[in-house]
Amino acid sequence: MYRDDPTCATIFIPCFNEEANIEPLYRRVADVVSKWSFPVEILYTDNGSTDRTLTILESIAAKDSRVHVLVMSRNFGYQGAISAGLAHATGDIVMVMDGDQQDPPELLPRFIEEWKRGAMVVYGSREKRDAPFFRKIGYKLFYRIIRALSYIDIPRDASDFALMDRRIVDILNAMPERDRFIRGLRAFSGFRQVGVSYDRPERGKGVTSFRFRDYLRFAYRSIFSYSYKPLELVSLLAVFTMVIACIGTVFYLALYFAQPNQPRGFATLILAILFFGGIQLFSLAIIGEYIGRIFEEVKKRPIYIIDRKISSHQEHQQGVTLTDQSSR
Repeated sequence: MYRDDPTCATIFIPCFNEEANIEPLYRRVADVVSKWSFPVEILYTDNGSTDRTLTILESIAAKDSRVHVLVMSRNFGYQGAISAGLAHATGDIVMVMDGDQQDPPELLPRFIEEWKRGAMVVYGSREKRDAPFFRKIGYKLFYRIIRALSYIDIPRDASDFALMDRRIVDILNAMPERDRFIRGLRAFSGFRQVGVSYDRPERGKGVTSFRFRDYLRFAYRSIFSYSYKPLELVSLLAVFTMVIACIGTVFYLALYFAQPNQPRGFATLILAILFFGGIQLFSLAIIGEYIGRIFEEVKKRPIYIIDRKISSHQEHQQGVTLTDQSSR
């Protein structure tokens, strides 16, 4: 199977406080797409930036008719910004890349070639990355843990930097869940998916807004969204505590009959209470994580809200939710 060029393509770039990276990245993207024979839409989201990001995007959109900007009403997180972009992208293929220059636009022609060969999803697979040592270790551990625990096959070291066929984009837009992990949803959709290895550099300029707690929160939310293993762990802990309790009961009965006048230790009782109490609290915390996700889903609040859309020939107010997009 070999496809012809798409009739149109979308390059989507979510941004949050990227004033120093927008113009250099735009020039790199414009240089790449200038060699393509098909029309291209360059779509940005301003995800509640507090610096000059929106001003710079407005300036670019005023000069380039290919550029459109979705202005979020506030920061809805990285996954919310990607969901907004996928819902508004119009291309036959949609290419997603970060706004900090860590995803090289020069790799997009290779993505398109793989799509022409029949791939429905082409994702960047991080071979190496320029990052602090402990962050690199954390990334590797995360992908290997979620791959081991997940009930679907999520590729290791796959990034959000990807090309998706229109059919995949429509499938993702139709998925109703609110707690979204795009790489997981992408893998869940199935079809032929191909990885393209690349070395990921550090961000071009500026400082990342992600902190350690943000990475940690993202990791456990992703794991709880795609794995039942934590609940299975609760069951194993319950069996384990029952076995320990039975062994302890037999031991103390034997000790009572063997040494009936021996005083019993108060410290042992306290340690046993703390041990079993800790297991109970840990189990409740795991169950609480799943209940929290149910709570978020049943409220059906929108994943994102668009304040307005900006381009060289229009600027209008628009409130959008994922439900609105799915029903179109």
